[in-house]
Amino acid sequence: MLLLDRLLRQRETRRRRLRVRASTPGMLAASLLRSPSALAQLSEDDAVTVVAYMQLRRFERGESIVKEGDDASGQNGFMALVVEGEVTVESQLMHRAQPLTVNVLGPGEVLGEMALLDGDARSASCNASTDGVLAVLHRESLQMLMAEEPVTATRLLAAVGYRLSLRLRELEAKYKVYDSLVASLQAEVARPGRR
Repeated sequence: MLLLDRLLRQRETRRRRLRVRASTPGMLAASLLRSPSALAQLSEDDAVTVVAYMQLRRFERGESIVKEGDDASGQNGFMALVVEGEVTVESQLMHRAQPLTVNVLGPGEVLGEMALLDGDARSASCNASTDGVLAVLHRESLQMLMAEEPVTATRLLAAVGYRLSLRLRELEAKYKVYDSLVASLQAEVARPGRR
């Protein structure tokens, strides 16, 4: 029974890959998934397999894709690859009336990878700047990928981990600059003769 189940899953995975390879948007998504701004560590076959578990979703200018603070468990737990269009990433700071634009993402860039993994609240809002298309990987689809294609899933998770480590190192560098600026300002304020 286990062998038959395994063979059926392999057959279904092959069908999924063939559908992606026969689809121009699917192959575009697979190509973009391997871009330096996304998950460049994936092979072409890995990217095609991952895209086979993703859903293409159109969005319209002004549409809210995710909202800062929203629960990312269940159906809200997903990672998305921008295939077409632009998405603005914004964060609401307590002392600001308007949200702060953190980044603008275009084709080949990924959003929501933390929510895919941990299901915690969204750390920023993502709004459509233009009409476009996302390739969305829900947590349930990731779990299916892990069960049916564990090697590819491991490579995907390693690539996501690498991407998150780069973002953490970038944030650490920004904190060091911020700390240096604060120290300079404190030294200036404490300088003798200042009023």
